[in-house]
Amino acid sequence: MAKKWIAPHAGGIDVLDFIEEETPAPGPGEVTIEVRAAGMNPADYKHLERATDGFPLGIGYEVAGVLAAVGPDTQIASGPCHPGDQVAAFRVQGGYTDELTVPARDVFAMPDGLSFPEAANLLLAATTAAEMLEVTAVDQHDVVLIHAASGAVGISAVQQARWRGARVIGTASHAGTDRVRSFGGIAVEYGPGLEQRVRDLAPDGIDAVLDAAGTDEAVQVSLAVRRSPVRAVTIVRGAATDAAGFVAIGGAMPASKAFRDDVRAELLARAGAGELTVPVARTFALEDAKEALRFLQQGHPGGKLALVP
Repeated sequence: MAKKWIAPHAGGIDVLDFIEEETPAPGPGEVTIEVRAAGMNPADYKHLERATDGFPLGIGYEVAGVLAAVGPDTQIASGPCHPGDQVAAFRVQGGYTDELTVPARDVFAMPDGLSFPEAANLLLAATTAAEMLEVTAVDQHDVVLIHAASGAVGISAVQQARWRGARVIGTASHAGTDRVRSFGGIAVEYGPGLEQRVRDLAPDGIDAVLDAAGTDEAVQVSLAVRRSPVRAVTIVRGAATDAAGFVAIGGAMPASKAFRDDVRAELLARAGAGELTVPVARTFALEDAKEALRFLQQGHPGGKLALVP
């Protein structure tokens, strides 16, 4: 019997139930994963808050663990597999559990050198950051401004922009500036005077804007300092970003989903080669998922969070 968190009806974090349920055996094209860590993302509680149907609803999009069973004539996305192999999976449904059966196409061999909490937190943030860089066509000649650069998507974007040879300026709170610097970005603090601080660092202007903040300040500063009116992308769409002409992307959009699925293998390989790091701030026991979600909801956890069965 698997232990898992589900929302039986609408109501957000408070309605979550910790239940036991039989895990279905994998059929052709499926595998069963014994979960060693479930990644946590703001998308998890946002999904709960917005859901109006599909109940009972599982929560959690990415996990890492060990293959418990493999369906007939099945291999995972990275190739042949066997029970006992260590794997990472994204995009799945209902990852807040100790065991689940998922489509094999979403499962990859876990790179050496990563812990289960790191592997379970790699792909949602990294694929989002990769799409932001793709949409804005960042290359080695660019100066890039990343808003909310100390968050999970921001830190991944800093690292990936650096692979491309770009010079990266990242906005963050005072507490997050050291994290931005540790990954090769030039950190600037939010708050009054941000535009001038960015201008001091990039007197010729900014080539591309990657917005993971969505604040009025982020939009206004971006408009003031960017060179081009079209090379800006946001994952926090709102009236201000729409008016400013930022391209909005999101995992539910067909083009975004296709790109993010295609780039998963490359990002795992980069992580295995030590080129992409996932900062993990804290782990929680699986049964403490509500506490962990509330902690995540407060913002600025200082790195990724994971649930460990």
